[in-house]
Amino acid sequence: MFHLLVLAGVVLGGYIFLTQTLFKRSKCKGKAAMAGKTVIITGGNTGIGKATALRLASRGARVILACRNRDKAQDAIADIQQETGSTDVFYMQLDLASMKSVRSFAETFLKTESRLDLLINNAGLVGDGRTEDGFGIQLGVNHLGHFLLSHLLLGRLKEDGGGRVVTLSSMAHSWGHIDPEALEVVKHLGTGKYSWQFFYAYCNSKLCNVLFTHELAKRLKGSNVTCYSLHPGVVRTGLSRHVSLWQKVFIEPIARLLFLDPEAGAQTTLHCCLQEGIEPLSGRYFACCAVQESCPKARDDAVAQKLWEVSERLCGIS
Repeated sequence: MFHLLVLAGVVLGGYIFLTQTLFKRSKCKGKAAMAGKTVIITGGNTGIGKATALRLASRGARVILACRNRDKAQDAIADIQQETGSTDVFYMQLDLASMKSVRSFAETFLKTESRLDLLINNAGLVGDGRTEDGFGIQLGVNHLGHFLLSHLLLGRLKEDGGGRVVTLSSMAHSWGHIDPEALEVVKHLGTGKYSWQFFYAYCNSKLCNVLFTHELAKRLKGSNVTCYSLHPGVVRTGLSRHVSLWQKVFIEPIARLLFLDPEAGAQTTLHCCLQEGIEPLSGRYFACCAVQESCPKARDDAVAQKLWEVSERLCGIS
């Protein structure tokens, strides 16, 4: 009996420790007015993106769900409208794995929408394969697609004042490594048939997100647009849909017990969108609705600048 009590104490203590550290919850307290403002959310039809869209729509924002699957987007819009009463939520087709699709989306948006206040680079995946442009899928979707989209929409963000670019990264960025010159040659962040290889490429892509935000902030100095990267928490989403069945069987019970739901996972995104007074923190990394220190390699000015230049060439910008 004593040993069972000790074991129960250890398990309970471990659970409490994990829920206060790795799986800690937070709550957005930002109260910025959103009525009359326009928001783009990539991957806004599911998970964190959908939860973010719902909260912003409930505050009166005009929300554009930028995603691939029309049917899933329409289902998400119906759910959001039912819960919020908003009729100002729309779908626009965007496939981040296609430079052509990104350019088409931006062209359509700029022709049909008169303003842009928030660009939320939310979409992401873990997997292997190549985009139609020949990039590794995680390089193309998690970094380059958002890099090009942000570039094409920055002008509109600057027009009305106070625009923000919010990019979802992950604490996994600290395990990543980027060699921009090698990246330009191989055009992927890691490849292979095993899940650990997918995850390594994912870590690299999340490092790209933080470096992108770090460099973007420098280039936005003197403008009225700010940018932020963030770790949403360890969230139960469809991000790992490409992992093997046996891994899902192992992960699912842990996910149900400990992982954050999408609503909790959206809180830091919402903080970066709605919190007033964080403009001096442009370029910084957030977690648990507070600014945090990213890892040293995510603050390397030389690497960030080089990654930017390589990304421009890969996207055909320069």
